[in-house]
Amino acid sequence: MTDPNAHDAMTTQDERTDAASRASALLSELTAGEPLGSWSAPGRVNLIGEHTDYNDGFVLPFAIDRRTSVVAAERADGMLRVASTFAEQPVEVALADLPDLFPGSDVPEWAAYPIGVAWAAVAASGISPTRGLDLAIASDVPVGAGLSSSAAIEGATAAALNDLWSLGFDAVALARIGRTAENDAVGAPTGIMDQMAAMLGRTDAAIFLDCRSLDTEVVDLGFAAAGLDVLVIDTGVKHSHATGGYRDRRDACERGAHALGVPALRDVSVADLPRAEKLLDDTTFRRVRHIVTENERVRETVATLRESGPRAIGALLLASHASMRDDFEISVPELDTAVEAAVAAGAIGARMTGGGFGGAAIALVEHAAVERVGDAVRAAFDAAGYGAPSIFTVAASEGARRDT
Repeated sequence: MTDPNAHDAMTTQDERTDAASRASALLSELTAGEPLGSWSAPGRVNLIGEHTDYNDGFVLPFAIDRRTSVVAAERADGMLRVASTFAEQPVEVALADLPDLFPGSDVPEWAAYPIGVAWAAVAASGISPTRGLDLAIASDVPVGAGLSSSAAIEGATAAALNDLWSLGFDAVALARIGRTAENDAVGAPTGIMDQMAAMLGRTDAAIFLDCRSLDTEVVDLGFAAAGLDVLVIDTGVKHSHATGGYRDRRDACERGAHALGVPALRDVSVADLPRAEKLLDDTTFRRVRHIVTENERVRETVATLRESGPRAIGALLLASHASMRDDFEISVPELDTAVEAAVAAGAIGARMTGGGFGGAAIALVEHAAVERVGDAVRAAFDAAGYGAPSIFTVAASEGARRDT
């Protein structure tokens, strides 16, 4: 996906221009029509539980205080037009063409996210919308950093269309629409974790999600009360879920489940791993082992947060990163450097977050140590000859909403 936030990814939260204001300004360039409203949805940090979602497993994401905004105006010509601050030209399609638009459309990739949501919403609702719209999009969520900028676009668009087209969907249904758009319109074989986090996020809390049943529990994080910050270290190494590495990992998981005779790796326990090692080739076994042990780590993290608080989860974060590095092989040297340097400088725990092959790491850090840890990571990147990372803190925030 083309980076919609090439500037934002290198700035601190205080330096960013409000996405809603930028989306409103863009809409005024497109049309003289009055805005119908503004909607937004957040990016997310996955505290723990990577690649478990499409294996029907468990995840623990939280929505962050970086958001994508969609501002809408009405059109009278039966067209849907989307424009973004990160694209030179808007893209428009006829509402009448939406049902047959995907897959196989020549819509540019960036526009396939919001237009794909419209397509998926029409399919899910069975309606034939007649209210043409202009949608202007701006975002504060860095793209390619593992913070789910795509789900933020999908969530904001879905919330807007749900209101403007009177679809009547609840948050879980809108998350499903976002996943359909990403899977079938964009062609990225992701699970539903990102969309659920974007729709259901809560302030100061994470969402413990069962990706099979879509049952959720709100888990208080307690970071602020404990004097802790979540530091995001954006390596600047861009990744894309639509590329082959992600698909290869998913295929390996499906092969492993088939060989073990289960519907999904969610149904494999740690006690089953010796049998799996005998049945599977080494690479497939290690992919399976990551998913099985990661599911256990998610559940243990939830229990630890509730029983002992956030200062006790550091070892689980580090074990998760080691599993992604060694068994799932989705880390990169920049991510490993970020984790190692953060922990050496005093972070309680750290891990890569997101789909891997680039993106960001997170570190759980004492509030007073944020600057020291950030400086240590920058120095480690400089010593290794890597480009300077973008480092900023995030806080757990609420999910998709109508703002005005």
